[in-house]
Amino acid sequence: MSSAFKSLREMKMYRENFQTELIRIGIDSIPIVSLAAAFSGAVTTVQTAYQLVSPLIPPKIIGAVVVPSLTMELAAVVTGFILSGRVGARIAAELGTMRVSEQIDAIEAMGLNSVGFLIVPRVLAGIVMVPVLYITACLVGTFGGILAAELTGVVTAGEFLQGAREHFDNFGPYFGLIKAFVFGFLITAVSCYIGYYTHGGADGVGRSTTRAAVMSCVLILIADLVLAVLLL
Repeated sequence: MSSAFKSLREMKMYRENFQTELIRIGIDSIPIVSLAAAFSGAVTTVQTAYQLVSPLIPPKIIGAVVVPSLTMELAAVVTGFILSGRVGARIAAELGTMRVSEQIDAIEAMGLNSVGFLIVPRVLAGIVMVPVLYITACLVGTFGGILAAELTGVVTAGEFLQGAREHFDNFGPYFGLIKAFVFGFLITAVSCYIGYYTHGGADGVGRSTTRAAVMSCVLILIADLVLAVLLL
């Protein structure tokens, strides 16, 4: 990937690609990320209420458990997994198809830097947009938790938010944003690398697509553990 970062000076030439990837990685992923985040918040709320059913525990503690769980772990990891399948597989398939059909060779024959033209916009767009999707997931997940609490009657929205505010830790969102930046880089960089070096025709493209999605998920899990050990 060193050659990709050397191509940053050529970014002005590829601004249109970057803007397109911002939309494809970020804006187009909002519906599925929001859906997953809403159900994650709802399920976490219901399960937390089930575990904490006791007259000795105030209901507002549910909000104090659910919101930090979303900001520190669930929102970032769920978003990363979804993007591994949706974005990572797409990038690997696109670049793999371009490689086996010799489109990348044609780009280089035209005097363009194929790494800068194809890879840098995708990696930068991932680094920029995954944190935005993480913030969206946090907000939607919290709303999903509140809605589930109200519908099931385990706690009122006011009590949920009261518990969340009283036990809010500023480090949680910062920790989640750090994860989002790292996950965004891993998903796009790994997928670009695998796709760029695809070989073997259509069968190779299929293998690269699968490898990109699986490797992205595995690296997200590893990075999640490493960041927790280093920063917590």
